[in-house]
Amino acid sequence: MNKYLKITYCVAICLAVGYLSSKVTQSSISTWYPLIKKPSFNPPNWVFAPVWTMLFIMMGIAAGLVWDKLETNKELVKKGLLFFTVQLLLNALWSYLFFGLNNILLALIEIVLLWLIIYETYYIFKQIDKRAGYLFIPYLAWVGFATILTGSIYWLNL
Repeated sequence: MNKYLKITYCVAICLAVGYLSSKVTQSSISTWYPLIKKPSFNPPNWVFAPVWTMLFIMMGIAAGLVWDKLETNKELVKKGLLFFTVQLLLNALWSYLFFGLNNILLALIEIVLLWLIIYETYYIFKQIDKRAGYLFIPYLAWVGFATILTGSIYWLNL
């Protein structure tokens, strides 16, 4: 399989995970979420879909670039793709915990773990392909912001 097909496949998987996560989110956006207290820096709801779409595309490109190096650095690529898979699953789990179960504390604990796994993925990816590592920087920043936001929402709704 050529590099561009690998990238396309990875982007499609990431977008599919994002789409499925949004399905869990949708019902709470109009019912539970408007009723909870949020900090002043909480972005408007319309911001999340385009930001996450862009991040999922960038994640997919990064994973495809790393996958393409499988023949040259088999062990590190396997490790990187394992961490990538774990962070992608944790990403989806956060939506379920926060919006599906309305469990802000569990979502807060989970997003801290998610950020750490994203960082490890970034660290491994940049060793394999610097461009793949760079593509993870906006994702790290956004999930860092989301961690602060989740913590603030938890605190405000104690």
